Amino acid sequence: MEAVVMAAVQSLPISSLKCGAPKSATASARKKTLSLSSCSVRQAPDFLSDLSVKVAGGNGRKKMQVMAAIAEDRRIEQESMLSEKPPTLLRDGEDADDKNGLRARFEQMVFRIQNEVCAAVEAVDGGKFREDAWSRPGGGGGVSRVLQGGNVWEKAGVNVSVVYGSMPPEAYRAATGSTTKKPGRIPFFASGVSSVMHPKNPFAPTVHFNYRYFETDAPEGAEGAPRAWWFGGGTDLTPSYIFEEDVKHFHQVQKNACDKFDPNFYPKFKKWCDDYFLIKHRDERRGLGGIFFDDLNDRDPDELLAFATACADSVIPGYIPLVEKRKDMPFTQENKDWQQLRRGRYVEFNLVYDRGTTFGLQTGGRIESILMSLPLTARWEYDHQPEEGTEERKLLDACRNPPDWV
Repeated sequence: MEAVVMAAVQSLPISSLKCGAPKSATASARKKTLSLSSCSVRQAPDFLSDLSVKVAGGNGRKKMQVMAAIAEDRRIEQESMLSEKPPTLLRDGEDADDKNGLRARFEQMVFRIQNEVCAAVEAVDGGKFREDAWSRPGGGGGVSRVLQGGNVWEKAGVNVSVVYGSMPPEAYRAATGSTTKKPGRIPFFASGVSSVMHPKNPFAPTVHFNYRYFETDAPEGAEGAPRAWWFGGGTDLTPSYIFEEDVKHFHQVQKNACDKFDPNFYPKFKKWCDDYFLIKHRDERRGLGGIFFDDLNDRDPDELLAFATACADSVIPGYIPLVEKRKDMPFTQENKDWQQLRRGRYVEFNLVYDRGTTFGLQTGGRIESILMSLPLTARWEYDHQPEEGTEERKLLDACRNPPDWV
């Protein structure tokens, strides 16, 4: 059984521990990427929304131990707002000085992606993102950018986090099944970029993407404890109406990014995406999928960094052309009402099943960051059933039975 202790923005999760750095990693990489599986303190980043934890033994009691430990640990640190974005969120010293280190290169990548995606959105919308920067006493911080009430997008957010912290021993024991009586706190490092964009026009699709890198060090006072690191993320499309050429284009761009590294990646991660974004109480997906992966650490870290970078670079060519094609299409009130109903499904998934959102709410995280992914407006109608043969039913059928788009 998988215990999901996910943190949307302000609480860092735990994830399955992976022992050891890959054999192909250099000595320098092994030294610097001690690594990740992470449980929480307080200011966890937005990109943690897709992280999971596999609790040894898989019972509810262990899950509650983890939840209680993390909830208790929240009180330790609070963020401080900054007047402007700093040049780096890495700690002074080895991390900030080593520009070729994995942490530094991942931070450079996510800030570049944030800048490029925001610039591409602003070029189409004409509006500007609001930027909020914050830091943590334990190290690191984040930069949140939100465009709200724009000309093309009702709401678009692109957030970056670079976070240092440590998990409590109770969470370590629950996550690993360790019988060690008094393990010390487990230091962690996490960095990532997360984004959701909701356009105004019902014929223009919503998109979500999230790419992250995690590390954990050995716990204090625990000899021979595992060190872990991994990459995770994905990009998925949520339209209200199906334009097959658009969906095929989006999936082809994701496939192209995957195929550069492994032809098995796209089919594997496409299925993972379809399975994750399932609204179980309706037996339908939130949207039309894309790719999703987690816990990747079975290859050289440089190769996986390149893979995550290629996936993040696919967002603009995969998504922006679709919005440019559809943003000015005429639509009726019925089209808008259907978009609002589909946004209702988006809200249902995020508030009921998304591990980051639910955990962040349960543990009192920063509400503005946790709910950044939600649309400005949504709609629910009693027992709404689109008629057979309509475009609305076509979308619903695809959400219930995900096609192979490429």
